[in-house]
Amino acid sequence: MISSLLPAWLAQTPTVEEIETRVALDSAILAETFYFWTVVIMWLIHVGFMAYEGGAARRKNVMSTAMKNILTIAVVTPTFYYFGWYIYGCFQEGWPKSGHSSPDAFEGFCGASAPWSSAMGPNLQDHITGVFFLAFLLFSWTTGSIMSGAVIERIRLSAYLILTAILGSVVWIMDAAWGWSSGGWLVTQFGFHDAIASLVVHGVAGAFAFGVLLNLGPRIGKYTADGLSRSFRGHNTHLTLMGLMLIFTGFYGFYAACLVIQSTVFPGWLNIYLSPTTLGAIAWVITIGFAGGFTGGWFASKGDPFWTLSGGLAGVIAVSAGADVYHPSLAYLLSISGGMVAVWTGGYIEKKLRVDDAVGAVAVHGVCGFYGVLLVGIFAGGYPTGINNVESSFGGQLMGMMAFLPLAFLPGYVVSWILKKMNLLRVPPEVELEGLDLAEFGMDFYPEFERVPEIIVEPDGREVDGAPVLLDAYWQANGTSSTPVGTGERS
Repeated sequence: MISSLLPAWLAQTPTVEEIETRVALDSAILAETFYFWTVVIMWLIHVGFMAYEGGAARRKNVMSTAMKNILTIAVVTPTFYYFGWYIYGCFQEGWPKSGHSSPDAFEGFCGASAPWSSAMGPNLQDHITGVFFLAFLLFSWTTGSIMSGAVIERIRLSAYLILTAILGSVVWIMDAAWGWSSGGWLVTQFGFHDAIASLVVHGVAGAFAFGVLLNLGPRIGKYTADGLSRSFRGHNTHLTLMGLMLIFTGFYGFYAACLVIQSTVFPGWLNIYLSPTTLGAIAWVITIGFAGGFTGGWFASKGDPFWTLSGGLAGVIAVSAGADVYHPSLAYLLSISGGMVAVWTGGYIEKKLRVDDAVGAVAVHGVCGFYGVLLVGIFAGGYPTGINNVESSFGGQLMGMMAFLPLAFLPGYVVSWILKKMNLLRVPPEVELEGLDLAEFGMDFYPEFERVPEIIVEPDGREVDGAPVLLDAYWQANGTSSTPVGTGERS
């Protein structure tokens, strides 16, 4: 009886080819599931940005600030689908020299990234394109959210949406094609290394935001007639800190999505340049980086709660470029320096350059993003990067910085300058004084609470009622002398 069943059992035994096919399918489904959940976790970054900026805004601007974050998703998603991903696929070599067969490092990716490609929709033969696209889409949202915090309380919503579509679907993805892909010319020719996007996402968004801020100008009353800096009290510091903690949580998904998973090939993981690494390696660095950043921010700011937590973010950004190769001890020291650099440059930008960055985005993301890439050139020079194993170097990192600074800053400055000349960049001063929520939505979103006087902190540390200060600044900005008003100083 057993001998009669044996041929039937052998007939059901899969062949080697069938086993290979099944293993390949299992690996593809594992990768698809992995990227899907990184996207889910990265949503927390945008929940965090909305809470972070909403808490930093004054009560009269809370809902308009939140709506900017929500509508970032509304405008960047379609623009990134129709041409952002196409840019990433086609411009890695600087220009699609072989048309839709470009780039040489990943032949045919240009054509596959076109919105009309069969890969850009339901496809039973493709488990990767959709979820990988979505991971990059979430990175695009992040660039817009970085700029969003810097410009709160005075930018027109329409102007912001134009700028964020350009940043999220053109500017950052062009630099990602050049320096954050296996076929990017900065990688294949210079060994540029920015494994977890210190510069590619954060630095570029910060530089773009800086260009916008130069044209947007400070909030009314931010600076005295002598150029000294006042401080505006956000309506809910606890909400701001909670938002930062949500961003930190989402960063684990962000970090993981920057890797390529290959479950059937040793060591199982590759960085964005297809160089070997592990998930554990980057998990070490992000966790240690937060700890070091908190430490540096706390010491540099002398215990300021906002800058202590912002220092954590700055610390992680400073070590992200080399997160795949740094030892945890090195990452700890470098992240401490990153937290301190953010505090010091944030104060310099606000008080010396007199640029009103409402949440310190230029310092935390912009400066520390560039700083992180520079650190790789100093501490990880010689590490082989990319499919050609080009050694990373200080010169290669500088080349990336020199390429990305004008690519990021100039579009932000030029487009915002055009909007300014068309009187479309900034809300009217009367609207800014009254609050954007009433102007845009016609209502107070805290009707159960009495509106208390707005408090402003003078350069010497005195807390004063905001109304006289803001009105005086309004009259000065309009070239009209105001009648003397009391200081409104609080005891």
